[in-house]
Amino acid sequence: MITGIHHSSFLVADLTCAREFYEGVLGLLPDPNRPVMSFDGVWYDVGNQQIHLMRLPNPETGLSRPEHGGRDRHVALSVSNRRALIEQLERSGVAYTLSQSGRGAVFCRDPDNNAIEFIFS
Repeated sequence: MITGIHHSSFLVADLTCAREFYEGVLGLLPDPNRPVMSFDGVWYDVGNQQIHLMRLPNPETGLSRPEHGGRDRHVALSVSNRRALIEQLERSGVAYTLSQSGRGAVFCRDPDNNAIEFIFS
């Protein structure tokens, strides 16, 4: 019945700012096959899955979120080069934390405070 995860969606307030992060910092490329919808957004292919950004009002504005992304809802992305990722985050001024469990995972947040975990393969 269930065969996998197709996509994860994030709400973003400023699509241009979000795209600068996902494309400029993380190096993702937009999927040109996103259909016209009633709201702005962008899709990114990540392996056999996708990340969807939706420019919609965030219903959780002002909600207190855990500082460490590993204790918040998040998506985990497989990454092949830990050092290159950390160098790119630092060059881009993106704050990150290391896994509190001692694993080699790295966590950061996008401009809309969505948590992202990077797992190294």
